[in-house]
Amino acid sequence: MESPPDSAKAQAPANNLQTDPSRAAALFEQSVAIMARLRAPGGCPWDREQSFDTIRKYTLEEAYEVFDAIERRDFPHLAEELGDLLLQVLFYAEMAANESHFTVSEVLDHLNRKLIRRHPHVFGEEASRAAGNEAVVDAAVGGSSSAVLRNWEEIKAAEKTPKSLSGSGISSTVSRLDAVQRAMPALAEAAKLGSKAAKSGFDWPHWRDLLPKLAEETAELEAEAAAAEKLHGGHGRDPAVEAEIGDLLFTVVNLGRHLGVDAEMALRGCNLRFRQRFREMEMASARPLEELPPADLEALWEDAKRKLAAGQDRTEAETPEGQQ
Repeated sequence: MESPPDSAKAQAPANNLQTDPSRAAALFEQSVAIMARLRAPGGCPWDREQSFDTIRKYTLEEAYEVFDAIERRDFPHLAEELGDLLLQVLFYAEMAANESHFTVSEVLDHLNRKLIRRHPHVFGEEASRAAGNEAVVDAAVGGSSSAVLRNWEEIKAAEKTPKSLSGSGISSTVSRLDAVQRAMPALAEAAKLGSKAAKSGFDWPHWRDLLPKLAEETAELEAEAAAAEKLHGGHGRDPAVEAEIGDLLFTVVNLGRHLGVDAEMALRGCNLRFRQRFREMEMASARPLEELPPADLEALWEDAKRKLAAGQDRTEAETPEGQQ
């Protein structure tokens, strides 16, 4: 958990469900026992063969399936997908226990201590310090989410300060960018890097200033792609072309940041629109798309765009104003 909620305004409805702690604890205990049984001698051969490296791809897959269920507001399916994501946590913890690294108890202890440590305004400054908080913050946030965010960042920064280097003669200097996790998706990492650098004054003053930068990066990509094409026909991975595409993507992500657009959300929206338009093309064509010339494909694409746009306009017009 690296960031608190974006806003304190999101509240549960008045008739919200209440979790039964004892039932939840019993079910969690059962899940832990099931996972241990699957990994134990005589358990599931597939589960016993897995390692951290072999199942990590499923973790990302399950996270995105949770994301998809949230976008579709498919709450029955979301409950199932959250269970699949929790399975990943139990799987890693059991493998770690098998290798004598840690157990799921340490996972829960780290989580609980972090939540208490980073919420002195809820649990009290004494409890926060007992949970490991070394930052000096004002717990009297007065209902201000910005004050909560400020305290959160200061407490987290104190957690990240390297203690093992003190007195060792090794420089303990850290970069502001060290707080940005390398493990996050690349688009999110790019946005956070830009945001962190901006706090040091290293940023474009205005979103319009990124437009010439986009043109510059595009020209550099064009030059490298032309050189690669001349050198080896443009086939295969070329490191220089890859680097220039990275520079272009980084610039686009930070243009989005300046405009208040999350690049991941923007791209997911674009992907959805592409799916919908392509499906419309397939439905509208009497022949397989691969048999059509480029001009016919382009015409189908434009027709699909117009049809979907018209449908969207009609839906919005029929939706009551308070529900839009």
